[in-house]
Amino acid sequence: MPIPSILWLAALIALLVLEAATVGLVSLWFALGALAALVTSFFVHNIWVQFGVFLAVSLVSLLIIRPLARRYVTPRQVATNADRAVGAEGVVTEAIDNLKAAGQVSVRGAVWTARTEDDAVIPAGTTVRVLRIEGVKLIVTPVPVSARQG
Repeated sequence: MPIPSILWLAALIALLVLEAATVGLVSLWFALGALAALVTSFFVHNIWVQFGVFLAVSLVSLLIIRPLARRYVTPRQVATNADRAVGAEGVVTEAIDNLKAAGQVSVRGAVWTARTEDDAVIPAGTTVRVLRIEGVKLIVTPVPVSARQG
């Protein structure tokens, strides 16, 4: 086996090991290019032609396979209705006290664990606005009385 063929075979093996170690579609394109260069090395002894085949096949496989692979490998985000709670108003059903890790809010018919942004205690029955969601907890702030009536 000629020296260039051994080098292409070593490159192919190294790139496949790297791909297996990362599982991130990092070097698959270059492994395909090395395979093509390895096959080319049996027929063409010019190293520059082999290197050109390596680059061309790597580039083409990157441009063709990567978009397809990303479509099927990338996990899809599951849309939920939880995002609708952000900006909505709700009623405190259990007093919110961050220091005691207590508090619940009813928003749009669903009861959520709630915390305040500024560690203020909010008594039950208070109307609050949802600022954001952190994990499974709503971060809320009291709605001023004047804003509720207007």
